[in-house]
Amino acid sequence: MPISLLPASAAAFAPRSTVNVVLSSKVEPWLTQTLKRINRVKRPLNSVQQHTRCLTETLSGSNAIWSLSSIMVPKAPDAELRKDSNPLVEALFNYQLIHIEAYAVHVDMVSQHEVAFKLTPETIEALIEYHKDIYSVDVSASTWEWAEKEVQLKKLQDEFVQAVNRYVFRTGVRALEGLEEEGAGELLEGRGEDVKNAIMGLFLPLLPPPPRIVDVVRPAPLLPSSPAAANWWQPGQHISPSHPVTMDSWRVVPSTPSPTITTCGETQPSFWTTMGMNDHVQLPSPTPSFSQPFCTTSQYYSPPQVTAPIPCLPLPSVLAQQCGSSAMNSGFSSGFGWDSGFAPQYAAFT
Repeated sequence: MPISLLPASAAAFAPRSTVNVVLSSKVEPWLTQTLKRINRVKRPLNSVQQHTRCLTETLSGSNAIWSLSSIMVPKAPDAELRKDSNPLVEALFNYQLIHIEAYAVHVDMVSQHEVAFKLTPETIEALIEYHKDIYSVDVSASTWEWAEKEVQLKKLQDEFVQAVNRYVFRTGVRALEGLEEEGAGELLEGRGEDVKNAIMGLFLPLLPPPPRIVDVVRPAPLLPSSPAAANWWQPGQHISPSHPVTMDSWRVVPSTPSPTITTCGETQPSFWTTMGMNDHVQLPSPTPSFSQPFCTTSQYYSPPQVTAPIPCLPLPSVLAQQCGSSAMNSGFSSGFGWDSGFAPQYAAFT
């Protein structure tokens, strides 16, 4: 896309000067008809140079002012407007029209095929006055107060002054069909609505500052190595520590059973029959939090609480010793001939 360049007269705060006109090698028929229509004095239009000279002189005249659009704005701030039940009365007393007028600064019929208009000083002054005296008062009243509100409002006004002076309306070159006598003209085919929207877009709102983000100070997490974190895991309610469970020594079952226990199957019934059933012992009730399992031939289980007296049982060590003695005696009696007289006496004793 070729770069579109504007003359120095289109810059902000630049005075008006001669229009810059660039025509192609072949002039469009509609431009020739337009120039013949507006000229009172018949001028020759037989070449590109004649068309360029005629168009430049026509658009550079002091009366060559174009009416681009009109904007209806309030006459006073909203608090000072007249209130009436009749909308027509309110419109007559409370609103005014600002006519957007401009002059041509550039005509390009070679690359961009456009015409550029710059606002007149009177139009710029009227827009700046309305922005300062009415628009700024309304936007200030509609926002909440903060410390730098007046500074921001002054900055908003300065930015509008710069923007309205830099504004240049650019449209298709066919807009020159609205050219009238002495270079004046009016935009046709709804182009004025584009100007109105562009001008109203220069009125920016007054934005208050965003709410400040308050930093939430959170306590640093306590590490396990710090002194203050020694008891961080303890619950709020004090729980008394459980007492250690006392265990009788005869309840402990050896991890490796004695190999001689399996040979005592015949002697155990006689031992149980000879033991007195009148000897009783009161065993302490087992602690609910712990129960020592008893070892049986099938599985491990936890015995129920003892509520009735039970007969006195021999210790496992005694059984192992007696079983061992019985096995040894039987071996000696068979191997060394002790069955003659000592074995019956020993059996009667046991």
